[in-house]
Amino acid sequence: MKMSYYQTRDLKNMKKIGGYLSELPEYCFDFFTGIENNTSTLTRVNYAMDLHVFFDYLEKFVVKKPKAEITLDDLEEIQARNIENYLSYISYYEINDKMEKNGERGKARKLASVRSFFKYLFNHDLLSKDVASKIQTPKLHNKEIIRLEQDEVQRMLEAVQSPTTFTSKQRAYNKNTQERDNAIVTLFLGTGIRISELVGLNVEDFDFTQNAFKVTRKGGNQAILYFSGEVDEALKAWLNKRATLKLDPNENAMFVSLQNKRICVRAVENLVKKFAKEGSPLKKISPHKLRSTFGTNLYRETRDIYIVADVLGHKDVNTTKKHYAAINEDMRKAVAGKVKIHQS
Repeated sequence: MKMSYYQTRDLKNMKKIGGYLSELPEYCFDFFTGIENNTSTLTRVNYAMDLHVFFDYLEKFVVKKPKAEITLDDLEEIQARNIENYLSYISYYEINDKMEKNGERGKARKLASVRSFFKYLFNHDLLSKDVASKIQTPKLHNKEIIRLEQDEVQRMLEAVQSPTTFTSKQRAYNKNTQERDNAIVTLFLGTGIRISELVGLNVEDFDFTQNAFKVTRKGGNQAILYFSGEVDEALKAWLNKRATLKLDPNENAMFVSLQNKRICVRAVENLVKKFAKEGSPLKKISPHKLRSTFGTNLYRETRDIYIVADVLGHKDVNTTKKHYAAINEDMRKAVAGKVKIHQS
């Protein structure tokens, strides 16, 4: 039986985790076993990457022995200043002959991974103290919310139909993928789904009698979302084109590449970037920014942040307030004339 997209993705992630753990001490396996039932494979891949970097730092500068040979007794000797120095180290460092760098958010994530690791070891009586809990999270500054305005959305969609800056070779390529690319961009802008949700879609996930489709959210939960007539039109045009392709009879992916296989995340990122550049050359637009665009537009139409949070699949409405809807800006505009200077 053919594995689903999500089963295949999880298997790849588990192999990645195994690769990282093969270079780490045996007690690290216990940590990953302990968090397995409460985390996704993607979360555990990030933990494995972060711990690999941390143990590489310990090997080079603190314990000074191979990663796999670092013992729990060695970890007992780790002091708060060692972890603070680690956060400074990962600003710009070399690992596996490659230079890497981290800003405040990258450091915060890596510190969270180290904290979870030390907390697990402490709670399971493998360490006598939790030194990582003493380290403060780096201050995170609010990032500018980048999204497309309506005129930029229109130019982006027009670029899918007739790009003005493409070479003749790029135009020929675009002609072969025009219906697919238009359906992808329109689905992002019309529903706000995540890129992983879009790539994982199958043809049978759509019900065109209800203008509805099923998505697999973060954590594996499924939800039914609905789409507009504009999205319906774009999807049907792509399905008509898809029906002419010589696909494997077992290929059920909604969106496929020129190799007639399920399109990958990188390809979707590239096509969004390509067309967004024509619509708004000064903004760095990713699929997530199209999600922000949808969330903001939905809020402006409904004025209901809870509806926006539900449609976007946010468990915490504060995430929606922070990242997607231009609530603060709209509120400031709304109250601008409320205070009277001259009393009548």
